Amino acid sequence: MTDRPEHRPDLLDDDNRCDACGTPPPRAVRRLRRTARATALLTLALLLAGGAATGCGGRATTHHKPGTSHEQASGSVGTLLTATDATGHRLREVPAQGAPEVRLTVRPDSEDGWNLQLAVTNYRFTPDSTGGAALPGAGHAHLELDGSKLARLYGPWFHLPAAQVPEGAHTLTVRLYADDHTAWAVSGKPVEGTAQLTATAASRPGGHSHGDTPAPTAPPAPASTEAPEQADRTVTITVRDGKVSPAPARTEVRRGERVALRVTSDRADTLHVHGYDKELALPAGQEATLILTADRTGLFEVETHESSLVLTQLLVR
Repeated sequence: MTDRPEHRPDLLDDDNRCDACGTPPPRAVRRLRRTARATALLTLALLLAGGAATGCGGRATTHHKPGTSHEQASGSVGTLLTATDATGHRLREVPAQGAPEVRLTVRPDSEDGWNLQLAVTNYRFTPDSTGGAALPGAGHAHLELDGSKLARLYGPWFHLPAAQVPEGAHTLTVRLYADDHTAWAVSGKPVEGTAQLTATAASRPGGHSHGDTPAPTAPPAPASTEAPEQADRTVTITVRDGKVSPAPARTEVRRGERVALRVTSDRADTLHVHGYDKELALPAGQEATLILTADRTGLFEVETHESSLVLTQLLVR
């Protein structure tokens, strides 16, 4: 008689049979193998869950401004310098090769003032992500007259009313900024363009001199003659002693909605809606209303020219 090989549980194959004797293992051994497999699967599931919790390739979730993606909010570009531009914004240094560039051209408008064109290279305007992180070759521009800020620009064209420019020779400057409001710079100098402008009586509306009569604060906006009830949304703002009430915030509207801006200022000023190029004279102590159709998406500031106050931001989706 041939002796039967000794049963060896340590030689179990994938079929749960002993290589030595070919018999199934004891029930206790099979239970042990099932428990080990379950433990291994649970460990793997916990590892996968831990990786997903960090998101975006293992990085913690970043909270960022509307219109700015996670990659934008957590990215960086160039070198942030301690130096600032003339208006106090810190410089963001980038290499000269591939750096943003801007050239300013000024053309007289046939009715009033001048039309400005910003010819940019290696740069794009990004009004939707203003306030987010700095992205390569993106952002907005500032317009200055003789070193004083006139407006923030979100596109290549801007109409400059004659009422904002005193008679005489002036220097216009446009400077490029990142979404986080740092100024793009090369070799420690801001990226900017300049142009010379001479304002005369002929630059005024109608092409004739007003003599000693003060020029109107701004050309009347056609939309201001419409009744506020024709608007889908009404925003009421008061300016008193250099303060805006209610405090400036974002006003969200849907594309195509008609928005009425009802503003009362204690001093004569000019209301300006950036991006839409809408303006309205604000008589001292009187309510004035500007109605516009929000037919462009993005983030657009509403501010006053003389006092340089931000009244609200229109977020059009």
